[in-house]
Amino acid sequence: MDGSRADIRFGLLPLIARLLLIAEFLVALNGKITGWSGQAQYMAAHGMHFIPLLLGMALVIEAAGSACLALGLWSRTTAAVLFVYLGMVTVRLHDFWRLDGMAAAANMTEFFKNLGMMGGLLMIAVYGTGAWSLDRVLLERRARPTSPIAGRGHANTTPPPTGGAGGP
Repeated sequence: MDGSRADIRFGLLPLIARLLLIAEFLVALNGKITGWSGQAQYMAAHGMHFIPLLLGMALVIEAAGSACLALGLWSRTTAAVLFVYLGMVTVRLHDFWRLDGMAAAANMTEFFKNLGMMGGLLMIAVYGTGAWSLDRVLLERRARPTSPIAGRGHANTTPPPTGGAGGP
């Protein structure tokens, strides 16, 4: 595969996928910021407690998680955290099986939309974010030799200390 196709497949397309995935988190984040009381009432209607604390935690998770996924920073861990968070939110707040009529239909749509998002998050947690990410930049930086001597195949020939008096 030539370089430009590889850049698109392993760089651009995963970046677009990450941005599409976080779009819903940004919409939800905006809803929490601009409609805090409405969100709190919705949670209370579902029998939740400690609502201000939980809403604050959700706001931080969605904001930080969206930023990390957009940048591709700590992406596997971030995706795993968002996967678990979204799973809990989905089961707790979109329990369509307990509802009737239009409320059941709307919550079923939200439930399955969230399952699709969880699939995308699981893929990132397992496979990473692709070539265009800060994770990749940091990994490449760590892989570079830190000194000119290390880059020429010379190794430190001094053996590490072994046990003995005062040693480990």
